[in-house]
Amino acid sequence: MHPFWNTIVKVFPTWLAPNLITFSGFLLVVFNFLLLAYFDPDFYASAPGHKHVPGWVWIVVGILNFVAYTLDGVDGKQARRTNSSTPLGELFDHGLDSWSCVYFVVTVYSIFGRGPSGVSVFVLYLLLWVVLFSFILSHWEKYNTGVLFLPWGYDISQVTISFVYIVTAIVGVEAWYEPFLFNFLYRDLFTTMIIGCALCVTLPMSLLNFYKSYKNNSLKHNSIYEALVPFFSPCLLFILSTAWILQSPSDILEMHPRVFYFMVGTAFANITCQLIVCQMSNTRCPTLNWLLVPLFLVVVVVNLGVASYIESILLYTITAAFTLAHIHYGVRVVKQLSSHFQIYPFSLRKPNSD
Repeated sequence: MHPFWNTIVKVFPTWLAPNLITFSGFLLVVFNFLLLAYFDPDFYASAPGHKHVPGWVWIVVGILNFVAYTLDGVDGKQARRTNSSTPLGELFDHGLDSWSCVYFVVTVYSIFGRGPSGVSVFVLYLLLWVVLFSFILSHWEKYNTGVLFLPWGYDISQVTISFVYIVTAIVGVEAWYEPFLFNFLYRDLFTTMIIGCALCVTLPMSLLNFYKSYKNNSLKHNSIYEALVPFFSPCLLFILSTAWILQSPSDILEMHPRVFYFMVGTAFANITCQLIVCQMSNTRCPTLNWLLVPLFLVVVVVNLGVASYIESILLYTITAAFTLAHIHYGVRVVKQLSSHFQIYPFSLRKPNSD
């Protein structure tokens, strides 16, 4: 996609801040998530016998998804083009990408949704974790090797999904009901692509690059414990959220799948952002993210048995708390970096130039 991005970036004026491009792309991803949350709140819209999402919505989502992906690709080129590359831009870019994972996966889910022709909410929960671990794996690699390698599986998935959105608008969701090869359904292709990219592209490349750094004696952390510290909080988040699902007295994932996905994705984004800050500043990654403490307490309470409405209140409360805490963390870090480097986050002007 680099030749395409190199052409597109020339369209942007040189006074346009790269961080503004990054943030605009992120807002488009969030808009897609909210748009389909309105037309498909419980992921049943694509199931047989239910009112389907209007065709124009798929066209809008497909176009905006590709535009957001393009903006994510050209922001760095705009930074180099305007000689405005800073650590703030790197953190802003990858930090928002870490939060975009949940928006992207959950929005794609509406193509197939639940029902006999779709994917169960628990399977989608596991697929979400495949994507989340694939994302953090690249940053774990940089934390240990100092080099960030982004596999091309992401580019393929973004272009493919944008195309599938448009096709869905033309042929309708009914086209995905039928098997495309023997008894292999399109939903199976969806899950296979996600797992295949993780196991065949992302994981092997990260391990290979880690091994090369080990052979060259260029690893930043010599002990196995220190090298694996970034995985502690994500793994604990997975264990706690899965325990909540399995022990839920009201089957919380079936009742509120979209909110539960968002809660997990937001907590993961906060964990990843802290890892990105540590890898950029050459500091030690924290062993435990404090957001996991209230989640642990909620899981304990749920395990003791609560009414369904109480469990729903707990989910919405902790989701709101995670969202506010993550936004607060992001704003605080951006302010500190902006002050340190004497820059405005959304402008190329320097504060002392006013």
